[in-house]
Amino acid sequence: MADRYLSFTATAPGRFLTRRLGLPQPAVLRRWSPAQSSLPGGLLHLTAGTSRLDLAAVLARTGPEAAASDPAAVVLDATGVRDVDTLAEVHALLHPVVRSVAESGRVVLLGAPLDPDDHHQAAVQQALEGFTRSLGKEIGRGRTVNLVRLTDAAAAESTLRFLLSPKSAYVSGQVIGVGAGPAGDRADPDRPLAGRTALVTGGARGIGEAVARTLARDGARVVVLDVPQAEADARGVAERLGGGALALSLDITAADAGERIAAELPDGLDVLVHNAGITRDRRLVNMPAERWSAVLDVNLASVLRTTDALLAKGALRPGGRIVATASIAGLAGNAGQTNYGASKAGVAGLVRALAPRALAEHGVTVNAVAPGFIETRMTAAVPLFIREAGRRMNSLAQGGLPVDVAETTAWLARPDSGAVNGQVVRVCGQSLLGA
Repeated sequence: MADRYLSFTATAPGRFLTRRLGLPQPAVLRRWSPAQSSLPGGLLHLTAGTSRLDLAAVLARTGPEAAASDPAAVVLDATGVRDVDTLAEVHALLHPVVRSVAESGRVVLLGAPLDPDDHHQAAVQQALEGFTRSLGKEIGRGRTVNLVRLTDAAAAESTLRFLLSPKSAYVSGQVIGVGAGPAGDRADPDRPLAGRTALVTGGARGIGEAVARTLARDGARVVVLDVPQAEADARGVAERLGGGALALSLDITAADAGERIAAELPDGLDVLVHNAGITRDRRLVNMPAERWSAVLDVNLASVLRTTDALLAKGALRPGGRIVATASIAGLAGNAGQTNYGASKAGVAGLVRALAPRALAEHGVTVNAVAPGFIETRMTAAVPLFIREAGRRMNSLAQGGLPVDVAETTAWLARPDSGAVNGQVVRVCGQSLLGA
């Protein structure tokens, strides 16, 4: 369903009226397209404190050209901030330039891991999170603000490439950790998933279909898995994708789903996207057991069983990527969704616990995306006032699109994103719920 308010505020009368009434003024976001593959301007690189990062070469490969003024993106290296005095440099550097950042521009702060042996460093590095989220809520005009914690610039190249591009249009207010381990083979920027096989559960429609399209765009051979009732839709998606895409008709809640997937794909998988999910909303006092169990079985139990089976069988090749779908309902809670919230919080717990072991034992990373209000057929059926609240209650004052979730998934699926592990990244326009 079209967002008529967003369309209205893009007109001169709409801008005038909403400004006079103090209403949200969302900007039309600049998303990726073949004709719009980069941000509209240059990059300003700033440093607070004394940094040990070698950023110049990485930024030259990942971001826009360097700019001295009116940048489309600002990267502030704050890894050297260790006390309150150097924290003040963050203000001093950004204060004069924030207003000049282009519409739909990017501000990316780089922070260091918190040092448990230095409480001053830990305090000011933690302060960067509050700064990032606060700036994200006030910067406006479709601009985003994110914080990346890292120790090695090269390991963060794929993350910076994503955050400094139109592909991250609906990701803001996030804190992303990049480990010190190997990032993986450097990928072709245009087709980073070439030669890799990706399976997307629930891939016949909605967000799953957008994920399948985006992974195929990036070069993957995609397997579109959905329930038998959606077999025709899954086959249609696979045919449109081309590139050897397959449709797999399977109930993901079946006890032997993992074994059947492995049998269908004897050469193995490189990317496993757990996207299948359902809702059966009711307040807890009105929720029968079958509504609880149906949601937990599809959204959580099937993810656990299938992941365990595929890892045990070695079906995920070394360098593989698992990307699960959580939700802000699991991070912040939502009335009428105790079952859904529990299932999606469970996905986040799975990611954080399994990630280090899966990497050590199988060479596979495990991450999650957590969508907020995304414009789908499901949200189009939500009552008007609840739908409008969902759209406006984030820093970008609008709903996201399925492609926003898909672009984030594709970044996590890249072969050179190996240093990103155990992360739950919200794709919610910095929802005011939970953060």
